[in-house]
Amino acid sequence: MTRDLRLLSAAIAVSAAGDMLLMVVLALRVHELTGSGFAVAGLFAALMVPVVVLAGWAGRLVDRVETRRVLLLVSSAQVAVAGGLVFADGVASILVLTALLGATAAVAGPAEAALVPAVAAGGDLTRANGWVETARYVGFTAGPLLASVLIAAGGTGLGLIVNAASFGVVAAAAALLRARRVPSAAARRDAGGGLPLLLGDAVLRAPLVPAGAALLFIAASLAVEGVYVRDVVGAGPAGYSLVIAGWTAGMVLGAVAFAPRVTAPLAVAALAALALQGGGMAASALWAILPWAFAGYFVGGVGHGIKNVLLRTLIQRRVPADAHGRAFAAYNAARNTAELGALGAGGVLVGVLGAQPALILAGLGPVIAAAIGLALLRPRRRALEPAFAAR
Repeated sequence: MTRDLRLLSAAIAVSAAGDMLLMVVLALRVHELTGSGFAVAGLFAALMVPVVVLAGWAGRLVDRVETRRVLLLVSSAQVAVAGGLVFADGVASILVLTALLGATAAVAGPAEAALVPAVAAGGDLTRANGWVETARYVGFTAGPLLASVLIAAGGTGLGLIVNAASFGVVAAAAALLRARRVPSAAARRDAGGGLPLLLGDAVLRAPLVPAGAALLFIAASLAVEGVYVRDVVGAGPAGYSLVIAGWTAGMVLGAVAFAPRVTAPLAVAALAALALQGGGMAASALWAILPWAFAGYFVGGVGHGIKNVLLRTLIQRRVPADAHGRAFAAYNAARNTAELGALGAGGVLVGVLGAQPALILAGLGPVIAAAIGLALLRPRRRALEPAFAAR
């Protein structure tokens, strides 16, 4: 692992922890102010919608300006906005500042992804993405735990201060990076968006469309799995935490241990991993005992980790390097759109079907989507090799 890859991975871990810390702390702050679940839902929408709406602009910015500089400037702006949240005492001001953080995240996400080939310095791109994704998962896991400790020690205000500091750490890491991603003259002139780059390539389209459709089921499962583990399995909050820990451990193992060892074409392997992810979820609901639920979620997490690494690597290989900002901005926007669409679907599934059938359905959705994607890839076997970026 290169020095720059270590720096970027550490920055992404801190950023992910800060993001999860922010979501927990702000949700509690808004609930304290309003007592309304709708206000909390509005908070999450304020954070996610700008990533969708600003994707085109954010992607072009990343591709037209030296990317390390973009990450440094946007992280510095996030310090200021997050610092403002420390002093915000009304729901309106919180929502406005949260939307501004969402707007900066629309730029930071594709900037980080576009920098991975540069910081990998010609090394194994899949392995580099594995380390980056592992860092992200560690941050996602640490964020809520850190939030509980900080809130207990000093309330939501202390949590918001630490969140602002996390953006400062990312800015410092960006300043220390030696790698540069300098925009080409063609990128400065190109006004095209990222979605045609992803959907215009049949090899990219075959795994990305099923993965996006599957995300509707996977995101909906967030409202299902807790009810299943607590009420059907009867494991309580501790058992639910154990099952989620199994998923997280599987993601890390899949990203750092299995994804770099894949020898099959990336599009095929990503779809197989998507099927494994959904299959693990569905299988966990077939036998309502805690060890089985843990095992199913562990296997599903392995598939999730492999899939995420391979899809990111596939985008970096199939899309020209000077368009990576637009491609990843569109990819992040599509993911957020699917997650927004699934916000209420899990609750509806539980109400209509019950927790156990709903979880089986949520797992089978990705399996079916992966099967369709594999069927679409069969006529294109000769086109499965990378088109642009070096291995």
